[in-house]
Amino acid sequence: MIVTGVDGSMAARAAVQWAAGDAMRMHVPLLIVHVTGTAPYQVGRTGAALPRGRRSRDGRRTLREAEALVRERQPTIEVTTKQVTGEPATALLEQADDVVELVLGSYACHASFGAVPNPVSMHVAGRVRCPVVLVRAEHRTAYGEIVVGVDASPACGPALTYAFLQAELREATLRVVHAWQADAHGATAGDTRGMSEVTAQRLLARDLVKAVGHDHPGVPVVEDLLRADPVAALTAAAGQADLLVVGSDRAAAPEPLGQVARGVLRRARCPVAVVHA
Repeated sequence: MIVTGVDGSMAARAAVQWAAGDAMRMHVPLLIVHVTGTAPYQVGRTGAALPRGRRSRDGRRTLREAEALVRERQPTIEVTTKQVTGEPATALLEQADDVVELVLGSYACHASFGAVPNPVSMHVAGRVRCPVVLVRAEHRTAYGEIVVGVDASPACGPALTYAFLQAELREATLRVVHAWQADAHGATAGDTRGMSEVTAQRLLARDLVKAVGHDHPGVPVVEDLLRADPVAALTAAAGQADLLVVGSDRAAAPEPLGQVARGVLRRARCPVAVVHA
């Protein structure tokens, strides 16, 4: 099953469309969830305070509209809706247990500041077990390419597996980007030990690409090996991509989302999938 959360925003509408497309390609059901907060009053997207009863009614309408959109775009998939009450991030995490994928809008519309990173989506992306796709509201051209970042971390294997699957389902090219900074491993011109470590990581990543790709022989693969900041390299590569996939190793990062994952979520214009180790 694929789960998507809706709140009436344009980003959530884009997430519903993405989730419906993936449900169709994967031949799995889709569950659309709306979370109604428990606070007596809550500020709406326009800045006005909404009482709990009004929020509940608005939530039911949001679910009906999302279901209608799915049935219009992907009439063959099985779709259900669910309204739950609680703290949004916690409720979404509870709904995303043992699912194929969770899809959320990546940016929220704020009355004073415009489009800002959705704190609920960012929180969930750092803690959910399944792959989570964060989708922006703007319409993008279909480019037929998936980008994935690789390194020697434990999250690389799951991220590659997910990226190969997405490329196969979409009949797209997979662009594998391995970027590193020269000083990240002490690899200066006179530091052969640092350069050897970089070389070893590149070979490990390349071997992993070959191993995972063996199960997806029909996927065309392009490899980019770059000495550059990983966030900048991945963001640039994803400029003409349908999806950017990054791994995130919670055990090795001081925060649930690693530095690279957090960076591309803020800067990439295409949908971003975060896959944990």
